[in-house]
Amino acid sequence: MAPKNQNEQRNWFDIENFIKFLETVQNIIVFVLAIGLFGVMVIRLYDLFTSLIVPIKFQNVTSDILFILILVELFKLLLIYLREQRISVGVAVEVTIVSVLREIIIRGALEIPWQQILSVCSLLLVLGILLLIRAWMSRLYNNEDLMENKIIYDDN
Repeated sequence: MAPKNQNEQRNWFDIENFIKFLETVQNIIVFVLAIGLFGVMVIRLYDLFTSLIVPIKFQNVTSDILFILILVELFKLLLIYLREQRISVGVAVEVTIVSVLREIIIRGALEIPWQQILSVCSLLLVLGILLLIRAWMSRLYNNEDLMENKIIYDDN
């Protein structure tokens, strides 16, 4: 058997090919997570509708609805990742806000010590500011992109 060319051997250990392989494996993992999350959403939605047959407990129904909304947002986060290969900060912050509010609803705001309420309020304030900064930055960058890519139409 003839010895392999050095370039072929170097290509086998090429870092770019290895990175592409790892990205493909990561995309497969995210795809499997998205399918599993979709299945969990369907099961929880079925459970929610079957729980409406018996007398309704407002706290439980609200908690289930918020949990399904969290799953929907996580599913959206996974789809954005598969499509754009990035994590959407806005969606991640929204999921965190809804998760915190769900936990408050489950426990009951009156049963939580005031120190925890204060820390939760601080967390929600920081997350809200993060959302505002994100919106401001995206508006700023979109306006700059529009100015750079400005197309002038002449009627001549």
